[in-house]
Amino acid sequence: MLSSAHLIYMSGQISEGMAYLEDRNIVHRDLAARNILVGDDLVCKVADFGLARIIRDSVYTASRNTKIPVRWTAPEAALHQRFSVKSDVWSFGVLLYEMMSRGKMPYEGSFLNKEVMTILTSGYRLACPTRCPENIYKIMMDCWAAEPSKRPSFHALHSQLDDMDCNVLVLSQRKRSQI
Repeated sequence: MLSSAHLIYMSGQISEGMAYLEDRNIVHRDLAARNILVGDDLVCKVADFGLARIIRDSVYTASRNTKIPVRWTAPEAALHQRFSVKSDVWSFGVLLYEMMSRGKMPYEGSFLNKEVMTILTSGYRLACPTRCPENIYKIMMDCWAAEPSKRPSFHALHSQLDDMDCNVLVLSQRKRSQI
């Protein structure tokens, strides 16, 4: 079973991959656990670029009939078809939820997609998963800021997660040396 330390390590790699896309003005539009490839030594790669687009002026506006994964999509993208790096950041928060909940479906239960949008626009956010470190849940909540400009960049997310990963590594090495 993967520990929180493993999941932090993996999420740091995913945020680094998304920072790469951010630098190239590419919006993924379908960031979710199902679209992450995991290889040997837990090496993670962002995959499935079928919905990805190059953005101009920081936003890509999709046509109204575009199918989108509502449970992973920021409200401004789902309601107004306005996708940006910041809507990908929202999706990254949901991906973190999937990872830390060990694979739970976001907004599980009988919620229809329309109901998910209604509760999100009224301020509801997913609860902290069991065994999820508080600092990771804070990152999720930062990713789910109602105002897109208040969401962190992928570079900031990578820096935070990389720092956490290094701290976990140092602590685990200390524990081993005390044995």
